[in-house]
Amino acid sequence: MDYTIHTPRQLGQTLRGQRKSQKLTQKDAAKVVGLLPKTVSKLELAADTATVESLFKLLSALQLELVVRSRSPEVRDKEW
Repeated sequence: MDYTIHTPRQLGQTLRGQRKSQKLTQKDAAKVVGLLPKTVSKLELAADTATVESLFKLLSALQLELVVRSRSPEVRDKEW
């Protein structure tokens, strides 16, 4: 499934939803890639304060990848 994410809050909600859909606790997801459970929590609740390294580790634990593409003009003016 693909997700279009425009804000840190949306990113956190998506990460949490994916983790829960895989029936993983924060502790389980963290353990897979050597993160602390509090880091997973931080990514889910305040993704804008987490490190990029931690984000990529959690994406790996959840079997997700990051894809970057150009925004359409109508979205470009609505965010940030």
